[in-house]
Amino acid sequence: MSIVRTALPLVLLTSVLTGCAGLQKTDWPTCAAVGGVVGAGLGATESSSWAGYGALIVGGTAAAYCWVHGDGDEDGDGVPDSRDKCPGTPHGVKVDADGCPPPAPAPVVEEAVVVKEETIVIRDVHFQFDKATLTESDKQVLDKIATRLKAEAPTARLTVTGHTDSVGSDTYNQKLSDKRAHSVVEYLIHEGVPRSNFVSVTGAGESQPVADNKTADGRAQNRRTEIKINR
Repeated sequence: MSIVRTALPLVLLTSVLTGCAGLQKTDWPTCAAVGGVVGAGLGATESSSWAGYGALIVGGTAAAYCWVHGDGDEDGDGVPDSRDKCPGTPHGVKVDADGCPPPAPAPVVEEAVVVKEETIVIRDVHFQFDKATLTESDKQVLDKIATRLKAEAPTARLTVTGHTDSVGSDTYNQKLSDKRAHSVVEYLIHEGVPRSNFVSVTGAGESQPVADNKTADGRAQNRRTEIKINR
């Protein structure tokens, strides 16, 4: 009987300490409470007056043991240090079961949209009356176009077409539109646009109106030069 009374406290105390070792440091109150109950029971096996001392001694020992040997959570992410594969996680960051923040989503790379074909319509080039000679104001307009075209890739292919209104004969307007288209191209080349970029220079005369030739505004819209860019 004396052997049982001697061994039982040791077995119970060992069980309490082993259980506390598997807890976190912050669980020391639980260890203290369980240890207190066990200690009280151990003290009572000796005499009722020892129950309080047993609770105090074993409860305190269990709490201290839990604090020293318990599994901590230093970064406070809810994952014990023994399983935390990413210690030092900033406060408030959500983590997975391993204590690591979820991987950042892959950046979305938006590909630049390249317009394969574009047409520049020039309506502010009026030439000298009934001629294909550029005026000074015409050249100022074309200077801006030249700057734009020089910024294009060297492989850009340019198709230039001249257009007139319906005033005059078809044959006359065809020749006039062709001369004016070539006049625009020669000026653009003079301003630095590579000649090799121009693959076609033609006149369409009055055959492709975009507005009503019966009105002055419509005829003004039809008198134009179009530069089609194929990239």
